Amino acid sequence: MIILKLIGESFRFAFDALRQNKLRTMLSLLGITIGIFAIIFVFSAADTFRSKLQASIDKLGSKTIFVQKWPWGGFGDYPWWKYVNRPEPSLRDYELLRDRLEHAEGLSYEIWANERTIKYRSNSVEGVGIRAASQDFNKTWTLDFQEGRYFTDNEGRAGSPVVLIGALVAEGLFNGQPAIGKSIIVMGRKLNVVGVFKKEGEDILGMSQDKNIVMPLNFAKGIMDIESDRYDPSITVRGYEHIALEEIESEIQGTMRSIRRLRPGVEDDFSLNKSTIASNQLDSMFSKVDLAGWVIGGFSILVGGFGIANIMFVSVKERTNIIGIQKSLGAKNYFIMLQFLFEAIALCLLGGLLGLLLVYLATLAASAAGFEMILFMKNIMLGIGVSVIIGTISGFWPAYAASRLDPVEAIRS
Repeated sequence: MIILKLIGESFRFAFDALRQNKLRTMLSLLGITIGIFAIIFVFSAADTFRSKLQASIDKLGSKTIFVQKWPWGGFGDYPWWKYVNRPEPSLRDYELLRDRLEHAEGLSYEIWANERTIKYRSNSVEGVGIRAASQDFNKTWTLDFQEGRYFTDNEGRAGSPVVLIGALVAEGLFNGQPAIGKSIIVMGRKLNVVGVFKKEGEDILGMSQDKNIVMPLNFAKGIMDIESDRYDPSITVRGYEHIALEEIESEIQGTMRSIRRLRPGVEDDFSLNKSTIASNQLDSMFSKVDLAGWVIGGFSILVGGFGIANIMFVSVKERTNIIGIQKSLGAKNYFIMLQFLFEAIALCLLGGLLGLLLVYLATLAASAAGFEMILFMKNIMLGIGVSVIIGTISGFWPAYAASRLDPVEAIRS
């Protein structure tokens, strides 16, 4: 109880000193406020952007692997010449993988056509992504329908002229009317709509089914060369949830090498891409952004810390006789030290809270401008923690010097 009372008295002395010197207090806060604002604003913007990118990447699935010609990346010194002569994934690769893989829950062959215009009577929608996929497309991707259903096995096998369309395509063509059973024109051919995807909204990577259509692969064979590199063919494999990703990847790699008849020691002529590759690239990129935030805000905090230390030395000088009186009445050294240390911490905390308030106002302004920005709790705690640390470091030496004063000499001063 005595310790708590002493701490309470130290806080009271500290806040009385800050209240009596309002102008000096506000000027001392500026460096800390600007530093905390710079650091936390950069972190908040980066974390918001990172969370949106990660949400997009998570749609790919943690147990999903894409067999493709090109490895993901494409940043910096990307050795494209190593991959340009690789063969595209073929139907033969897909069929042999389907027959041999044991850890695959679903496996699909997919192609993308350039954006086209889709028509229904006098209505049309431009810029629609055309996708063709084998029957297990619904097992390799999570599909939700607001209307209709997925292809039946017979439709997929027979290459029936049926199609699944995105919500924005349905809105543009049918103006809110039911889409199921209607025929639309795609690449000069009539296709019957059997399903409409639930509206997702476009994420930061543009991964959405809202403005796409999907047709059976066997139907697409009749209107395009589905193994041409123009259509970016790929094989998507979703492994069982109870199987480790490394084990799934190892099985695919071994099977693909066997299919392509690659000798031991020869480099793979295919790429196995997965969501963890993109996640690792994100971590690397945002670690540099975080470092930039520390550098930008660190200089302001450093200057602010020196300012706090200077003000605390002035405060000690001004109250030297009061310190002498307190010590002559029995105040312990640690009580004097805590008094000035808490004053420095309180200064930095006030500066940090003002900086966080500015960041919060900046997030509101950014959201009003159309870019949603979030002030995460971890960043609030980081701002408070940095403020306390800077206050402790800046105030320690002035507080220690005050606690070591001789009471007689202090009273005389």
